[in-house]
Amino acid sequence: MLGNKMTRRSVTVLTGIAMLCVSALTAMAAPGDIKADITVTGQVTVNGQPAVSNSTVVSGSTITTGTNSTAVIGLADNGRVELTPETSLTLRFTETSIVAMLTSGKVRITNAPGIGATVTTRSATAVADAGRTNTFAVDIGCGDDIKCAQTRVETTAGLVTLKTGKTTKQVAAGTDAVAGGSQTGCKPCFRPGSAPPVPVAGIGAGAIAALLVGAGAAAVAAIIYGKKNDTNQTGGVIVVSPTQ
Repeated sequence: MLGNKMTRRSVTVLTGIAMLCVSALTAMAAPGDIKADITVTGQVTVNGQPAVSNSTVVSGSTITTGTNSTAVIGLADNGRVELTPETSLTLRFTETSIVAMLTSGKVRITNAPGIGATVTTRSATAVADAGRTNTFAVDIGCGDDIKCAQTRVETTAGLVTLKTGKTTKQVAAGTDAVAGGSQTGCKPCFRPGSAPPVPVAGIGAGAIAALLVGAGAAAVAAIIYGKKNDTNQTGGVIVVSPTQ
């Protein structure tokens, strides 16, 4: 009898140890610990430390690119995340998702079918259609003022939903959409690649308008004067020059 009790206790203890080992292995293989490879150009940091190409990035890392610098995080068959110059984001990924929290700059994401992809900014959230392959870019503009910040989404392939507050926009392939930055007092937010007009020192808006009007009048006068000269050459009408 005593031997049977000891045997049962031993089996129970061994079973408990086996379960603990399985739990530990499961935790080690949890999706949050999936690793990815990074390729860098220029000055790039991961969690504040300089990054080099072919190094490993873990989920939850903050990646920042400097001026004229880029970073590409490869997620094997799940997709890739590309940071353009002067971009900062926190990247989380699992076996079925890619989630980026973009704080500055521009990120471009490609995700495979079955992999959810989301980019969150302070003014909006871009959610890719998990049922298809998507390639899309999310760009932040207009500085640090949250009420004036804009989030621009440009979809190259697939379908992305841009959400902000109660507003939802569908951004299909080949189109783009902007959210945020429309409150009173916000300055115009120029799209990437564009630039605001450069004022000429010492010349106000009224003076510029006057110059444009004057230039237009001069052009009209030149046309009329040319026609008069043509009349003189062909019809014999004499034109008296004011300088003679």
